[in-house]
Amino acid sequence: MTARHHPVDHELVQAATHVAETRCRGDQHTVAAAARVRDGRIVTAVNVYHFTGGPCAELALIGAAAAQGAYELDTIVAVGDRGRGVVPPCGRCRQVLLDYFPGIEVIVGTGDRARTVLITDLLPESYVWADQLTTD
Repeated sequence: MTARHHPVDHELVQAATHVAETRCRGDQHTVAAAARVRDGRIVTAVNVYHFTGGPCAELALIGAAAAQGAYELDTIVAVGDRGRGVVPPCGRCRQVLLDYFPGIEVIVGTGDRARTVLITDLLPESYVWADQLTTD
């Protein structure tokens, strides 16, 4: 399977970078995420680290977006603090993003290697959540 690349939303990367630089302080918040809503808005969030496995920035963002009435996310990116740049989503986040937004695009890679791919390209042959199945 060959991933199809789409243009990188640099404004989204800049938004996540800004949040990582200004809001990620200490060990509890080390990654920021930004997502573009279908209506053009940008929603941001940070991870909530906890030894029990608190939510990643992408998962915190899904909740923050819902709280703002944003249920249709088009593109998402995560950026690490301390200048680490774009961070790809972990396996759990890939699955949740696929389940909630099967058409979402994800920005991965840094610098000249930054690219935008579909979530299905990051999680091929994935599990299909039973609640997503529809019957005609």
